[in-house]
Amino acid sequence: MVALEAVDAGYGEARVLFELSLEVAAGEVVTLMGRNGMGKTTTIRTLFGLIRPTAGRLWLRGRDRTGVAAHVVAREGLGLVPEGRQIFPRLTVEENLVATASTRRGANWTLAAVHRLFPRLAERRRNLGDELSGGEQQMLAIGRALMTNPDLLVLDEATEGLAPVLRDEIWAALATLKAEGLAILVVDKHLEASMRLSDRHIVMEKGRIAWAGRSSDLAADRSLATRFLEL
Repeated sequence: MVALEAVDAGYGEARVLFELSLEVAAGEVVTLMGRNGMGKTTTIRTLFGLIRPTAGRLWLRGRDRTGVAAHVVAREGLGLVPEGRQIFPRLTVEENLVATASTRRGANWTLAAVHRLFPRLAERRRNLGDELSGGEQQMLAIGRALMTNPDLLVLDEATEGLAPVLRDEIWAALATLKAEGLAILVVDKHLEASMRLSDRHIVMEKGRIAWAGRSSDLAADRSLATRFLEL
């Protein structure tokens, strides 16, 4: 459904990604992993057209979309939950959800659907964004992305800084989305939860793919975690 092919990208003269290739198929869940500063967020920004690659191609649904604007990429069915959540602090929960809502493909994700996934957002619907806890803000960021009715949901640092009980709620919601057939690309450092959720894992090191495989492969060689991840 989406692929980066031999991509080089960075910021000005600083090159961050080196011949990076990855893909996510329809209905697949893929984890992008690696230590801090290895290029994960740059990869996501390139995927969304926020950074133009200096080499390589971006493919969406089999079409070359290299260099297109970010709003064009979003219309192709990609929804982003950014690092730091970036909700609108002075809008209510409900206003945050409807601000970027889309009716594409029948609008399966409505306010009611988001409230079913995250009942707490229904309870807090009249609260301002900056009145929510960190976990509630992350739920809101996921709900806002879902309201664009994406075919691929991308989460940068899905559960960073959350208490264990709230992390569990986020992982449970992602498992529900997977069961419903939504493709997901998730950046997160919590290995055990990622292994339960994801079909495949991609590990980055210094802007390159250092390792890729399935959960069973990662479980079979635990040395991979100590070599490439912050554990």
